[in-house]
Amino acid sequence: MRLSTAAVLLGLVALVIASFWSLDLQWSAFLGPEALASMGRFAASFFPPEMAPAFLAKTGWALLETLAMSAIGTALAVVGGLLLALPAASSGVARAAARLVLNALRSVPELVWASLLLILAGLGPLPGTLALALHTSGVLGRLFAESFENASPEVALALRQRGIGTARVWLFATLPQTLPQLVSYTLYRWENNIRAASVLGVVGAGGLGQMLSYHLGLFQMHETCTVLIAMIALVGLVDALSWAARRMLTR
Repeated sequence: MRLSTAAVLLGLVALVIASFWSLDLQWSAFLGPEALASMGRFAASFFPPEMAPAFLAKTGWALLETLAMSAIGTALAVVGGLLLALPAASSGVARAAARLVLNALRSVPELVWASLLLILAGLGPLPGTLALALHTSGVLGRLFAESFENASPEVALALRQRGIGTARVWLFATLPQTLPQLVSYTLYRWENNIRAASVLGVVGAGGLGQMLSYHLGLFQMHETCTVLIAMIALVGLVDALSWAARRMLTR
């Protein structure tokens, strides 16, 4: 066991060294005085942020739209992930088919899903929400399936020996053991989907991302700063809600 661990670590170290050797990373140009001065001027151009009431109201509505996209997309992904995780945690053909679907869903980035769905649904939050749901279903389905597989089998075995059906065994034995993990995974993916929902706006999926793409493309830096502050505030809010939810579950 120790030998295999050492071999894996040596392989990772060799991979990192080979990566630095193969890439032409010009650190001197990146950290040179001219580059640092240019970055400083660019960062200073963001301030002060745009604080006009009309623009703040517009940004607030986009923030709510981004929050709604991430919440609905994550909720749909929980349902889809559970439906796929159950056969993925079983055996036989159903397991192979479910894991193939999960691999396909999470292998395609949200931006690609959104670009495909934009053709069907047009511009707006709907394709962005569905893109989040599809990609996150693949991620959560894999995590949920692993949680079900790692659950202690003793309780489920005892129920089966008493003649309890498969559905009730999962409901009363497997689910209670894995529920804290399922909630933790869901909250973590919700936080990620806040960022992803903002990025999806770049392709016309609405929310803060669409505002960011528009104002940054026009080099309206003060408006861009306000949008970025709204993004940071939204991520902080969701992080605080997730922390509070985890505290309640662990009591």
